Amino acid sequence: MRRTNLIVLLVVAGAAALLAGCATAQAPTQVAPLSPTTAVPTAAPLPTVEGTPSLAPGDLSVFAASSLTDAFGEIGKAFEQAHPGTTVTFNFAGSQTLRTQIQEGAAADVFASANTTEMKALVDSGNVPTAGAHNFAGNRLVVITAPGNSAGINDLEDLASPGAKIVLAAEEVPVGKYARQALQNLNAEFGPTFADQVLANVVSMEDNVRQVVAKVTLGEADAGIVYTTDAAADPTLGTIAIEDPYNVLATYPLAVLEAAPRADLAQAFVDLVLSPDGQAILAKYGFLPPAS
Repeated sequence: MRRTNLIVLLVVAGAAALLAGCATAQAPTQVAPLSPTTAVPTAAPLPTVEGTPSLAPGDLSVFAASSLTDAFGEIGKAFEQAHPGTTVTFNFAGSQTLRTQIQEGAAADVFASANTTEMKALVDSGNVPTAGAHNFAGNRLVVITAPGNSAGINDLEDLASPGAKIVLAAEEVPVGKYARQALQNLNAEFGPTFADQVLANVVSMEDNVRQVVAKVTLGEADAGIVYTTDAAADPTLGTIAIEDPYNVLATYPLAVLEAAPRADLAQAFVDLVLSPDGQAILAKYGFLPPAS
């Protein structure tokens, strides 16, 4: 009997020891907290391109008049080459459309207009710093005629011929306003009703100069009034010169916007446009030097 009790006690004691060992094995491991002073590695500084400002890469948003599409496209590529890692994104449209988008809060770094009116509106609304705009180019008007000129538009007076189909940019578009000024000037040459007769032949009013060119190129209109730079871009179009003093000189200003997300890049882009290299590209596409 005593021997049996001793065996029972030994079994109970062994079981208790086993349970205690399991409890010890299951105890959670304590992880030491990270030191608040542990240094976090930082990215190495970006290399500086020789001959250019030290700028961090990023996107640059340029809002520019439609007539600048080709010239600014080349300037944008030159800028990207000078600033590796930077992407220039263009928004080309009528200057009045771009001005409205900026005033409504569109994110942009640079605004380049085909007239001073839209730029002044942005200065007045606080979107462009006072005295922040710089004239960088000029342009002139020319009449374009459809390929083949089946309507026989051979001189300026033919624009007023009954049945002629004329396309202009809308009056609020810079080139549309310039065109109407030129037509009024031509009243001195062709009589006081000439401008009204031409306007009576207008079959379409477009949002930008590129759309005017497209209408004439496709034969949807017999003639239109555009910038000389746009006419030169399509050799299939005929042209009729508008002589001085009837022509109108367009003045192009550009500026870094007050709320530019990338003001450093924006100023570098403006500097390129105003530089001899930028001016040479503009001249290649037919733009005139800025008015003094």
